Amino acid sequence: MIKKILLITLTACLLLQGQVFAETAIEKPKVQQTTSITYTPVNALDVVAAPETFLNKNITVKGKFDKFSTLGLDYQPAYKSSEEYITFLIQRDDVKDHNIPLSEMKIFLKRPEAEKHIDLNAGDEIEFSGKVFSTALGDVWIEADKFTVLTPKKEK
Repeated sequence: MIKKILLITLTACLLLQGQVFAETAIEKPKVQQTTSITYTPVNALDVVAAPETFLNKNITVKGKFDKFSTLGLDYQPAYKSSEEYITFLIQRDDVKDHNIPLSEMKIFLKRPEAEKHIDLNAGDEIEFSGKVFSTALGDVWIEADKFTVLTPKKEK
C-alpha cells in the first residue's frame, strides 16, 4: 500500500514538473498593442471660436509659425511644466498685411522636439497634431504630439 502511494505521488510530481517545464519552454505569443490616434483636420480660428466643442478631441492644424514662447507654462488650471514643455504660437490667418499671433491658442510641445526646430522663422508653414486638454480662461490649450515643418517662409 505504501509503495502504491509513493508511486502515485512520484508520478504526480513528475507530471507536474513536466507540465511546468513545458509551460516555461513554450514561448507565448507577445501581444503587441498599437494605439492609432485619429486626428481631425480643423481651422485654428474655428477652434478658438468654440473651444468647448474641441475639448478632449485630437486635432490637426496647419498654420504659419509665429514664435516659441513661455505663454501659459506652469499655469495651474492647465498645467504643463516649463521644464518639460515650450509653447509655440501660430499666426492668425485672417490678417494678411502683418503678423499677429493667435494667442488664444496655447500649444505645448515637449522641449526635445521644440529644440529640433529652433531655427524656425515667423511665417514658416507648419502642421501639428495634438489633443485639446483644457479650455481654461476660455482659450484652447493643446498638447502637440506631432510637429512638421511644411515649407519655410520664402525670403524676399
